[in-house]
Amino acid sequence: MSPTALTIAGSDPSGGAGLQADLKTFHQHGVYGMAVVSLLTVQSTRGVTRVDPVSAELLAQQLDHLLADLTPGAAKTGALGNAALVEVVAARAKAFSFPLVVDPVMISKHGHPLIDASAVTAVKERLLPVSFLLTPNTQEAAALTGRTVETLAQAKDAAKALAQLGAKHVLVKGGHLDGAPIDVLLTEGTLHELHAERIDTKHTHGTGCTYSAAIVARLALGAPLLAAVTDAKAWLTRAIATAPGIGSGIGPVNHFADLQ
Repeated sequence: MSPTALTIAGSDPSGGAGLQADLKTFHQHGVYGMAVVSLLTVQSTRGVTRVDPVSAELLAQQLDHLLADLTPGAAKTGALGNAALVEVVAARAKAFSFPLVVDPVMISKHGHPLIDASAVTAVKERLLPVSFLLTPNTQEAAALTGRTVETLAQAKDAAKALAQLGAKHVLVKGGHLDGAPIDVLLTEGTLHELHAERIDTKHTHGTGCTYSAAIVARLALGAPLLAAVTDAKAWLTRAIATAPGIGSGIGPVNHFADLQ
């Protein structure tokens, strides 16, 4: 049977982020992708002008109908919009037989909120305890912990705090840190620093979605966590370096980047 992966995320009409980016990433990794829609957006590379979450009932029906037929090798969440949608996913995730990667998407690359205040609390209290891997950037880690996360040392402390809140493994992404974009992976009580070069480009739309999707794809293919994250980061770096330059705003990365 072919490896499969599921994304529970919002729709980006421009194709650079959200479920569209996830499905492209799954496909590039040789994994059959499935998608449950959590919210619709009006956006392009120039920005986001509207965010409409689906109803909790519709999200639940999508998930239940799909999972009664198909079981993914791994799954991820993206922007979930509000607390009711977080609750739907968290309730079902308790019974998942596959790893769930939680990308706590809160703000678009253009600065538009993709989640309301009540959802932040729901993510912290309900979704973290059922997550296999949590992948916040430093801003999201700060929102979830109530701490300042501006340095590598603070990112490491945040990873530990998020693990104490229930996340089994934590990846704090360092793209917003000064200097090199060093990510911190906390797994089995050990902190790993994941290094990469910082690429001078404005085309970084959907990097978080694409990164977490690449991790999910590699988990679905059977890779252990550290290898999945390390290889996904290396692939994302190539995807950023070879961005196609699409759009007049913040363009997408190259989802056709070589896997190597």
